[in-house]
Amino acid sequence: MKVDPLFKADLARYPARTFLREQSIWAIWVYRFGRRNDLFQRGFAHYWRNRLYWFLFRIVETLTGISIPKEADIGPGLRIFHFGNIFLHPQTRIGVNCTLRQGVTIGNRREQGPVPRLGDSIEVGAYAQILGDITIGDHAKIGAMSLVLRDVPAGATAVGNPARIISPGAPQ
Repeated sequence: MKVDPLFKADLARYPARTFLREQSIWAIWVYRFGRRNDLFQRGFAHYWRNRLYWFLFRIVETLTGISIPKEADIGPGLRIFHFGNIFLHPQTRIGVNCTLRQGVTIGNRREQGPVPRLGDSIEVGAYAQILGDITIGDHAKIGAMSLVLRDVPAGATAVGNPARIISPGAPQ
């Protein structure tokens, strides 16, 4: 069985024998399975794999508290530390090698509103909320329990409620 290269990149950021030690990888695997299935031609097999995806999605969401819908656009190398209470909006875009910790919510501020775009190598602290039509630049850090409602430039660190920039990051 051939391993999805995106999932391989996710696995590379986890310790050995991760399926036995890290429940968060279950949610990432189900997400990658759903995305990969959508690449196949519609038909009988696609229909049943899609049904399997939704069954696995609900089981893993219930067991781990992680909701990563297959409609989200997530680059390779996603790492989730300390699983639980992680919710991503279906239109969320997350770059390469990003890290999320427990309690993170990434979504819109109002129904049908725009959602955040996260760059590459973002670190998101525990219970941080990133909401609305904002962009988080590459290599930015979001502090624990921060409420981010404005853009965060590349390399910057944002903390607080509402979040403010405490470290402006490297000049580009």
